[in-house]
Amino acid sequence: METLVSLAPIILMFVIFYFLLIRPQQKKQKAVKQMQSDLKKGDKVITIGGMHATIHAIDEGSIVLIVEGGTKLTFDRSAIREVTNQD
Repeated sequence: METLVSLAPIILMFVIFYFLLIRPQQKKQKAVKQMQSDLKKGDKVITIGGMHATIHAIDEGSIVLIVEGGTKLTFDRSAIREVTNQD
């Protein structure tokens, strides 16, 4: 019984750590993964480097983006940080 009482603060610390740090991070990762899987042609996006572009074509793992001036660039799907306009 004594060891259980001495382990209680450590167990409580792990529970608090889980709810304050691990769980919110998992939810954020799930939301980002969902956003990246929902991408479609014509979406206006911002890459992790801060470049604003429009999706021209989508492959399983890569995306072709068109930037101002008509230049086409190929990126990994995971390089998309956010969608700014979904019609």
